[in-house]
Amino acid sequence: MTRSGIVAGGLAVAAVIVASALLFTNGVSAQSAKRAPQLETKDDASARPWKRYAGWPARDEAKFNTLGNLASPPPPTAPRKLSAPIDGDAKKGAELVADRNRGGSCLACHTMGPAGGAALPGNVGPDLSELGNAGREDEWLFNYVYDARVYNPDTVMPPWGGHGIFNDQEIGDIVVFLKTLKSPAPYKTELDNPDKRPAPVEKRDNLDPIENPGMWAVDKAQELWKQKSSIGFSCNTCHSEPKETFKTWAASMPKWEPRLNKVLGVEEFVTRHTKATTGDVWLMETDENRAMAVYLRYLANGTPIAIDTSSADSKAAIERGKALSQRKVGELNFACTDCHGKSANHWIRGQWLGEPKGQFDHFPTWRTSLLAIWDIRQRFQWCQVNIRDDELPPDAKEYGDLEIYLASQNDGLKLNVPGIRH
Repeated sequence: MTRSGIVAGGLAVAAVIVASALLFTNGVSAQSAKRAPQLETKDDASARPWKRYAGWPARDEAKFNTLGNLASPPPPTAPRKLSAPIDGDAKKGAELVADRNRGGSCLACHTMGPAGGAALPGNVGPDLSELGNAGREDEWLFNYVYDARVYNPDTVMPPWGGHGIFNDQEIGDIVVFLKTLKSPAPYKTELDNPDKRPAPVEKRDNLDPIENPGMWAVDKAQELWKQKSSIGFSCNTCHSEPKETFKTWAASMPKWEPRLNKVLGVEEFVTRHTKATTGDVWLMETDENRAMAVYLRYLANGTPIAIDTSSADSKAAIERGKALSQRKVGELNFACTDCHGKSANHWIRGQWLGEPKGQFDHFPTWRTSLLAIWDIRQRFQWCQVNIRDDELPPDAKEYGDLEIYLASQNDGLKLNVPGIRH
């Protein structure tokens, strides 16, 4: 390129940046401005091909539903008939119900008396400690374990046999074990009793950097804000007063973006706006992107969440997100609403299942158990992986719909970022 071409190119970028800066003056959002902020709209905003994070299970669950594709086998239309009483091994059955390699184990949701042998059982499902006294027939028990949808289409119980997690012989062993359960569970401690275990209360000061290492992102973002790109521009070139410019902006996100024909969240905005204005490439779920996403929400802390729920496109996206939250996905055949709707305010093993409200205002959040910051899209991904589902890339349109639906459920809550959670 000639020197004149370089100069012309630099002037063009500068003009773009100045135009973008005007959009945020006095905290005015792009939605109400005459011109929308510059976005790179052609490239993916996250790594391609998408690869699951190191340390996450490497299973391939392509034959089951995802948020982007329907593939799971249909539920049974009638119970399977057994030609004879089940002849199984109760000891093997006891081992199988506690096997965490089989979708987290039956004890994640059920108490199973002294034979269960596990601390911190869950209470999403009924206490089965005295099921052996109920007089249930082998065929009924077999079918309920094999695929409970044949009796209850709306069940949250995984189709253990229908999706091939247990084979017929293993289910027979489980049935024989269940018939041995005839006495109440003798809990070793009160915490082992899910019905008496107190709900967790987060009391740590999430904005104290000593309490919350996630606050490093605020410091990191302030450095990045002034860091000039290879073409000589930075966030600070246009937004020299971020505390004023962005003091409420993040509370209006995510939003429908017509240029992308999908919902745009803060993290994807950071990728696309930065690339369009400075040339830097901060893909979603990289350290730079997370730091900026934390900082932009941190600047809006205390502002009530108030996304657009009135425009036709936003309403449609929210409805799609609601439908996705109800879709059964993965080998375990769970929907978001199974855990955070029907089973909300219950325990699944030692994890508390919260309601949708309160699941958005603190993201991105520091995960103390993982020593890492997670944004809301990574939370979506992990939920899918945890139920043996193939997750989508973080910039997937389905996650945008799900995010705007979740944000609508948290309307009015004040941003408090970075959060801190186990």
